[in-house]
Amino acid sequence: MISREEIKHIAQLAHLELDEKQLDKFTEQLGGVIDSFEKLDKLDTEGVEPTAYTVPMKNIMREDKVEESYSQEDILANAPDKKKGHFRVPPISGEE
Repeated sequence: MISREEIKHIAQLAHLELDEKQLDKFTEQLGGVIDSFEKLDKLDTEGVEPTAYTVPMKNIMREDKVEESYSQEDILANAPDKKKGHFRVPPISGEE
């Protein structure tokens, strides 16, 4: 089990201010998490292959292929405002 002093120290390292009620709550919660890990640590995992994922992974992305694209003229054909082959948009002033 983790002590209140350890929780205070962790909170201090994280620059957190905890009141007495929060100290009690986090001591209990973190203690429960640590107890769970201690139970898992006692399990016999001999012969169990380590995995990063619980399900088989496969790449679902398509192959990256160079394909024919639209011309610049076609892309800009319906642009309401364009200049020198680029879309023109109103400037952003930062004021609302």
